[in-house]
Amino acid sequence: MNTTKTILFLLLVVTGLACKTKQDVEPPETFSYHTVQVDGQASASMSFRNIGTKPVITISFSAPVQKESASMTIRLTQKTNATVIPLTYTFSGNDTIVTLTPQSPLSPLTAYTVEVSPTLISQRNTALNSTVTASLITALDSTDKFPRMSDSLLLDLIQKQTFKYFWDFGHPISGMARERNSSGDVVTSGGTGFGVMSVLVAVNRNFITRQDGLARLTKIAGFLANNAKRYHGAFPHWLNGATGATVPFSAKDDGADLVETSYLMQGLLTARQYFNSSTSTDEIALRKSINGLWDGVEWNWFTKSGAETNLYWHWSPNYNWDMNQPIRGWNEALITYVLAASSNTSAIPKTVYDISWAQNGKMANGNSYYGIKLPLGPAYGGPLFFSQYSFLGINPHNLTDAYADYWQQNTAHSQINYTYCKTNPKQFSGYSSDCWGLTASDEQNGYSAHEPNNDNGTISPTAALASMPYTPTESMQALRFFYYKLGNKIWKDQGFVDAFNLTNIWFADSYLAIDQGPIIVMIENQRSQLLWKLFMSCPEVKKGMKNLGFQSPNLN
Repeated sequence: MNTTKTILFLLLVVTGLACKTKQDVEPPETFSYHTVQVDGQASASMSFRNIGTKPVITISFSAPVQKESASMTIRLTQKTNATVIPLTYTFSGNDTIVTLTPQSPLSPLTAYTVEVSPTLISQRNTALNSTVTASLITALDSTDKFPRMSDSLLLDLIQKQTFKYFWDFGHPISGMARERNSSGDVVTSGGTGFGVMSVLVAVNRNFITRQDGLARLTKIAGFLANNAKRYHGAFPHWLNGATGATVPFSAKDDGADLVETSYLMQGLLTARQYFNSSTSTDEIALRKSINGLWDGVEWNWFTKSGAETNLYWHWSPNYNWDMNQPIRGWNEALITYVLAASSNTSAIPKTVYDISWAQNGKMANGNSYYGIKLPLGPAYGGPLFFSQYSFLGINPHNLTDAYADYWQQNTAHSQINYTYCKTNPKQFSGYSSDCWGLTASDEQNGYSAHEPNNDNGTISPTAALASMPYTPTESMQALRFFYYKLGNKIWKDQGFVDAFNLTNIWFADSYLAIDQGPIIVMIENQRSQLLWKLFMSCPEVKKGMKNLGFQSPNLN
């Protein structure tokens, strides 16, 4: 009996000790984050936009955080350059909540990343079960970045500083315009035509002297006549600015580019009309040189020697007509048909214009977008350069033919683009009545022809600014925003950078000749119609446009 009691007693003792041991062992800990908030707001996507420059960032965890570990593993960095931002760390909620505040204000309109490394440990030495990442984008600082001035002085400044791209950065040997600011010896024929027109603006506004402008254009014309490679009188898209050799634009685009040639000729003919002295031997010589280049283009040969009623964009000495791209409307190439019809030596007949360009009326649109009727072209009008490149010289005021009223076409196109950006159906950051304009330009990872049907949030300053004649109020509003509000984010030594994206907080560091030129020229056409008056004064152009069926008081 005593033995039985002893055994029972021992069992009770052992059981009690076992229970006590179980109670002393704590369960395994899971260490995870619960929430991330910025200024008291959460985001399911972990993306916080338009935050202030002194944000309060709160991160809550499932267990108390080891404070020393937090300061080493929770970081705020600037996205573009990975700069680590000094933070103040405070703890609450039994150390389960960490609050971060920058020790100095953040930069406006800048992207930052908050990251919590999985090396963060809890007070029980448990590692965080995953990396935590949140994106922060600070709001635009709405203060003016530069002193206010009159609109007239602002336009002077924009034209003068943008002109530096062509004047200071023109190729030292040929004088031609480099394709972009990183192109080295690669110059562009079409962009040079735009640059030639900008020289006329610069002379007329006393940015440079008439003699200096004449000297630059004489250099360019001489290089084109004596060094640059031509194919049946037409120039390639790209050339080596030191030698004149063709630089292929693409695999089979290693010969003539008739559209780029037309932009070049548009500029040269406009210059011929400007430097009109009957006594200056230098001006007489420039006009003679330009006439030689102009008369040398075999426009009609690009209908495959008259065998077709199509006018072709490209021809290659190595691949012949393999590119096989008829120039069809509606797009940026109206000027090509105007000049081809205006040639003294190789004019195309009207049938080529009607069949190849207008496609017997198939280039018509006729639909309305945002209540604005668009006569020609793709839905919503396409990129804005369609209404700009050909109209650096062609004056669309009161200009009509069988297919359109071209003032209506270009103003409708610009207004639709503006209204699309203002409406902002894709909800991109920054789009507004102050910030608009979609056209072909650089973008964050390449280059694209931006327009309402190809929109990724990239705004190109040239789009709104070169629409100045069509949307003067809206374009000035955009100009003031670009200059005063975005300031040195996009305003640099040679004018505005090519593009920016306020959704991705990306700003180009590039300039392109075909984007800088129209800014200068179209602002001037709005201010004085200088280039329109000069180009439309060409007797060949008057005759050629009439032959195509155009009507305008400017053709009389």
